Amino acid sequence: MVFSTVTDSIERGVTGFTDAVSETFFEPVIRLGVTGLSRSGKTVFITSLVANLLERGRMPQFQAAASGAIQSAYLKPQPDDTIPRFEFENALGQMTGTTPRWPESTRTISELRVSLRVQPQGLLGALSGPKTVHLDIVDYPGEWLLDLALLDKSFEAWSAEMLKRLPQRPGAEAFLAALSEADPSAKLSEPDAQHLAASYTQALHTAREAGFSDCTPGRFILPGELEGSPVLTFAPLPAGAYGRGSLGREFARRFEAYKAQVAKPFFRDHFARIDRQIVLVDALGALHAGPRAVEDLRGTMEDILKAFRPGSNSWLTSMLGKRVERILFAATKADHLHHTQHAQMTAIMEALVRDARRRADFAGAETGAMAIAALRTTVEETRTHKGQPLDLVRGTLLETGKEAAFFAGELPKDPNAILAPAREGAETWLDGDYSAMRFAPARVALAPGEGPPHIRLDRAAEFLLGDRLR
Repeated sequence: MVFSTVTDSIERGVTGFTDAVSETFFEPVIRLGVTGLSRSGKTVFITSLVANLLERGRMPQFQAAASGAIQSAYLKPQPDDTIPRFEFENALGQMTGTTPRWPESTRTISELRVSLRVQPQGLLGALSGPKTVHLDIVDYPGEWLLDLALLDKSFEAWSAEMLKRLPQRPGAEAFLAALSEADPSAKLSEPDAQHLAASYTQALHTAREAGFSDCTPGRFILPGELEGSPVLTFAPLPAGAYGRGSLGREFARRFEAYKAQVAKPFFRDHFARIDRQIVLVDALGALHAGPRAVEDLRGTMEDILKAFRPGSNSWLTSMLGKRVERILFAATKADHLHHTQHAQMTAIMEALVRDARRRADFAGAETGAMAIAALRTTVEETRTHKGQPLDLVRGTLLETGKEAAFFAGELPKDPNAILAPAREGAETWLDGDYSAMRFAPARVALAPGEGPPHIRLDRAAEFLLGDRLR
């Protein structure tokens, strides 16, 4: 019995080592991290990307597909047995069924492997023949990505940042009132701690619903099995010299425990192996929420880029080992805008990335920005309004099921018309009003060889994967 157990252990070790060597030298692996900020359509993106890799007829800007270099694509068992599998088949069925609907958002990490049979280009490629490249898609909540920025912050620094932002956000009144009545210097009372933490958590939920991006700690919004635990029972407090046994001292200790026991293990076990990353952003939702939400989004992107910056902190650098090679910030829901405004939305995203990159003193991975729609839900039309042509999109409203034409607002050609009032703390837009609408998925009839309709999903795939498939 003991001999058999030892033999099995050795066999598993040898098999694991052989698999690792095989993947490293003969079957390259691309690990693509996919995350999204505030209802940006992460599940839809992954589902449509995979479907359009399996059936590549709608991917003309993805060179490996358009050139025929990808000879075949198929799903294979994922390498990480302890991570839930991304439910691709269920999500695709919901999106493209006879009564299409949006799939349920994932609330934890999941993974899916797509294997691509690729014929390399050039003379060496012709001599070597086709190769298999594995694409491991790692899906995780955007709230968890934001926790990466906490690892460099003390409780006092994080508290100061959040207490500065909260009065500018909707839904923070109850927490700020509870905080004004609390005495952080007093002896810890667990009911008082739970009340403050619950009020703060509700403020985060409200801010997220209103289009704000920086809602940390992320597990307060998606607690999972940690709900109700002490590691999620704290809140930002004013600076002070809090004595042993006080509420303030305990909140600081729990903040450090959150970093050590919740945030660090995720990045150590999963994030460290990602070499390509896409961050999905509901930029239209932020525009609709107003200048303060846009500035919050800019600050969030700055924190993300700081986290990816090589050398930003010694612990993270030693943990990652290798840096993420490419990061794409993608403004989703491009189908809510007429194509004549896509350039303006892309320019706004590029300006946000450029601004955040400069402020973060970022010098690492290649970054990009674009406007996409992983699943197109609208059609375009032009109507006459006050004697002038007006470019609209038309789709089925999610709440009522009725068709409606929609105009989100005229985006400025100069992105500074958006970023300047956001930086200055304006409460409303001076020269414009940007609307947001929720559309249901449109019914589609997928022809053989075609994935779901999209906008620029092929260009996103080219940026993220193209260089590794040549």
